[in-house]
Amino acid sequence: MNVRDAAVTTLLKIGQGGAFSTISVHQMLEKRAISKADIGLYTELVYGTLSRELTLDYILAPFLASQKKLDPFMRPLLRMSVYQLFYLDRIPDHAVINEAVEIAKTRGKPHIAKVVNGVLRNVLRKGKPDFSIISSVVERISIETSHPVWLVSRWMELFGEDETWQMCRLNNEPAPVTVRVNRTRTDRQEAVKLLEEQGVIAKPTPTAPDGLEIISGSVQQTDLLERGYLSLQDESSMLVALAVGAQPTDHILDSCAAPGGKAMHIAEGLTTGSLQALDLHAHKVKLLQKQADRLGLQTVQAEALDARKAGERFETGSFDRILVDAPCSGLGVIRRKPDIKWTKRPEDLTHLPVIQREIIESVLPLVKSGGTFVYSTCTIDPLENEQQTDYILSQGFVFDESFKTRMPEIVQSLIGERAELKLLPTTLGTDGFYIAAFRKND
Repeated sequence: MNVRDAAVTTLLKIGQGGAFSTISVHQMLEKRAISKADIGLYTELVYGTLSRELTLDYILAPFLASQKKLDPFMRPLLRMSVYQLFYLDRIPDHAVINEAVEIAKTRGKPHIAKVVNGVLRNVLRKGKPDFSIISSVVERISIETSHPVWLVSRWMELFGEDETWQMCRLNNEPAPVTVRVNRTRTDRQEAVKLLEEQGVIAKPTPTAPDGLEIISGSVQQTDLLERGYLSLQDESSMLVALAVGAQPTDHILDSCAAPGGKAMHIAEGLTTGSLQALDLHAHKVKLLQKQADRLGLQTVQAEALDARKAGERFETGSFDRILVDAPCSGLGVIRRKPDIKWTKRPEDLTHLPVIQREIIESVLPLVKSGGTFVYSTCTIDPLENEQQTDYILSQGFVFDESFKTRMPEIVQSLIGERAELKLLPTTLGTDGFYIAAFRKND
């Protein structure tokens, strides 16, 4: 399948609300409709176009004003083409326009191909706009870095102008590919050698002691994921298992476990202990069990259950350690999932904390006296993070004093008197993340 045509198909599906970007990309790659040589370009076109969507529409707007109605495929095609013209250096301009015209011919009527050709040539002739003429700082950041105005305003309020610029710009860059080594089967040194044997170059991650960063090659094209030697996971997410600090014989609850990265990481350190992994959806529970089987983990028990009802399912004080990796806005992982920018709304920062609180209230009584409770999210907003931490402290819990010592040296300096870690995407180059660890008073 033509790689650009495949990218348009995926962008159209996402734009029409058919699926999340990561799922749509995975489904296209699973069909093996794209050659291995084109996978990199395909993912670049999809994620790059999604990431720059607002900017691309701003560039296109003057040239589409006279068009009464666009065929559904035309907007993603034009966005993708302008993205290539202004943000990708390795593709000649004439090739970009010719490919777009050919796709338009195969998908529409001859006049549509002429419109596509005319719009793109006019865009190229005028060149990239001067964003500095936009007088409002919030609006300029929004348009130049392609983030919704409400989110830019929120970050300006929380983090200031400079940090907001940096985060928004970083969100438009490709995220590093990192994997977690399954220490029940190998170690980092051997995993690097195994990857090299299959044409992939990797190096140890500085932040997570079980992580590797892929420097070149595709880890998905090796057999090490399938054989359970490695799992795809961001460095910041790997720190959660360290925060939990599980001992080999502990009984642990992960109340919101899917897709399973953190749960499996914790379980990899258990011997005679157990990990109860919950998720609201039955099909995700099957994925959790599939993950456990792939990694050879016998200590995982996956169950479909709303975490808000965990108090009805388990007895008080049942677990040595509990993790709530709460459902959240995901505003820390925009770099990996750019469609989050367009699907989240300001009201999410109001109703999501309500759900988070309900989960916390349900599971706190399940922690043994003296046990550990960890709260984490992949977002950076205080309403979903520090606000919840303050509530937990009001419920007979104190900060876990050993939390800092369990963290890698590079992270320890970021932790103050409170046993909590907040990583902005700009802090260490990882996903934006929040982790707080508590101990239940005896």
